[in-house]
Amino acid sequence: MNGLHLILAFTTAVAVGLGAAGTAAAVEPPAPTAAVIVGADERALPLLGVENARDIGGYRTVDGRQVRTGLVYRSGELSKASDEALAYLTVHRLRLDDDLRLGFEIAAAPDRVAPLATYRTIDVVGQASPEVIRSAYAAGPELYRAFVTTPGANEGFASVLHDIIDTADGSVLYHCSSGKDRTGWTTAVLLTLLGVDRDTVYYDYLLSNYYRGAAPGDIADGVVATALDAAFDQANQSYGSFDNYVHEGLKFTDADIAALQAKMLS
Repeated sequence: MNGLHLILAFTTAVAVGLGAAGTAAAVEPPAPTAAVIVGADERALPLLGVENARDIGGYRTVDGRQVRTGLVYRSGELSKASDEALAYLTVHRLRLDDDLRLGFEIAAAPDRVAPLATYRTIDVVGQASPEVIRSAYAAGPELYRAFVTTPGANEGFASVLHDIIDTADGSVLYHCSSGKDRTGWTTAVLLTLLGVDRDTVYYDYLLSNYYRGAAPGDIADGVVATALDAAFDQANQSYGSFDNYVHEGLKFTDADIAALQAKMLS
């Protein structure tokens, strides 16, 4: 497969699987776990023109602490963000917009960046194999395994975590195209590091179906638990455990984890 054909294949994949949502239907959120403090509707951000926008805080950790709200947001791309959405992000002190999309995705739909925010591109799947790129429309297990195995992916995901630690005077938003796959794994890693239990991590992940109106099993507009299963399984296969993935793959130290928890937990 030559470069042009690879781009065309992935463009189709993005349009179907990583990008635009279909017509929203009435979908119920997943049943909350005991660790859910802020409900699905309360955590949604009023960002007109931005899909799947929400606060990642409002969860209780296994040791009884709480993930702070107002510090870290996740969403889909911001190319259609309204002026009102940008004003909201400015009022809520957005300092960093981390864009996890590929270069051609960004060129086709560049972000509208809030005035006080710095924009960064962090490509986490650009070096994936052609086979993974071709299968990306399914947003299934192979794509999620690639989040762990693709060269450069570990550095990319770790960079988002470091940005959260280093942003001292405001909030961070990270996103991909539809805010469900690349963004979903980033959030799963982040919440796990903060000490949120695995069932609640899956609750947050599956909320994409609610916000995007995706029916059960709709892997084009939504997510399925088996995809996230694959990423966690690949972390175990490649590194022996999730803890080893964090330390050896992401190169995240105990001091980094402590700093992240000090920033994000109350």
